[in-house]
Amino acid sequence: MIFFTSDLHLGHENCIRLCNRPFSSIEEMDETLIENWNRKITGKDTVYILGDLIYRNQKPPEEYLRRLRGKKHLILGNHDRGWIRSCQTEQFFESVNNLLYVADGKRQYTLCHYPMMSWPHIMRCYMVFGHIHGNTDADYWPLIQANERMLNAGVDVNHFEPVTFEEMEANNLLHKGQSKSGLEVQP
Repeated sequence: MIFFTSDLHLGHENCIRLCNRPFSSIEEMDETLIENWNRKITGKDTVYILGDLIYRNQKPPEEYLRRLRGKKHLILGNHDRGWIRSCQTEQFFESVNNLLYVADGKRQYTLCHYPMMSWPHIMRCYMVFGHIHGNTDADYWPLIQANERMLNAGVDVNHFEPVTFEEMEANNLLHKGQSKSGLEVQP
């Protein structure tokens, strides 16, 4: 199966406060994120990580990466540049890219850490991104909210776990205050 995730910020204690995450310590956050990952992902699954996997970590990156199952593809985020310099990424990732175009046989995806307001084949291709966590206060939010093909893969929107396309789509509809029928729902 194919899964998507973003913005785990493993090792980043301030992320708990800054993103209002429901964890009392960095150890609890890291362990919960890793347990949620491994509960869903097998060694045969493909996981697209749309950036900010690790940040401000006290542990070596390899301690986290060895524990995460699956065939991992990393799309670099703004907080990944530091730790990947000290890590042999080829041991843990199938690929490392700034931007990636993929298809799963049903859908096409443009994968980028940052939400893009325009992307190739916009009428039939999904823009899957991270970076903004669950933020709905920025000026760009109405554009993202109105576009059903823009999907946030971030753990803050997706129950702190990697998600399938269908799970990500459903979580994003709820986050955007919409439903499949187009009627507004209360988050």
